Amino acid sequence: MNRKTAPPVAAPASARERILQTAHDLFYLQGIRATGIDRVIAESGVTKVTLYRHYPSKNELILAFLDYRHERWMTWFDGALTRFGADVAALAPAMAEWFAHPQFRGCAFINAVAEIGPALPEAVQRSREHKRQMQARIAELLPDDGRREARASALAMAVDGAIVRAACDGSGDAAVGALAEIVAVLVPSGR
Repeated sequence: MNRKTAPPVAAPASARERILQTAHDLFYLQGIRATGIDRVIAESGVTKVTLYRHYPSKNELILAFLDYRHERWMTWFDGALTRFGADVAALAPAMAEWFAHPQFRGCAFINAVAEIGPALPEAVQRSREHKRQMQARIAELLPDDGRREARASALAMAVDGAIVRAACDGSGDAAVGALAEIVAVLVPSGR
């Protein structure tokens, strides 16, 4: 007898995972200040008690969101750089890919610092760490020639500028073009 087995069913997300995913989506797309806890509760399908059991305050949920966003974004960034050639010239097409995403709303870390900066210093610290790690990844694309760190810093700033420009313009075209020009000037050989 030939029995077909049903494909495995994914385990339902835990309440903690649903809360974090919902907060991630709402905080990124709508803004941290604009998103109230009641909305996170309603959209994640949990009770207030459940939310506060996992995240005792909105600030703790914000910090968890930033940690989660960092992991997701860095994984995407590394993959995009690899897809587009694993050298410094990959920065512009990688950013173009992100800017073209229909849910692109700028950098969650720049947005968080602008929205809540001094009110939640831990968020500012996480944002700095995210930017430090992004810059370190960019440095890996550059030759180790004594100017690596300075050029990585300049390129990281150019990437941040391109992100802000794409968010303001509603299109990444000008931002990507400018970023490609900056890369060509700072690293003429593309390596």
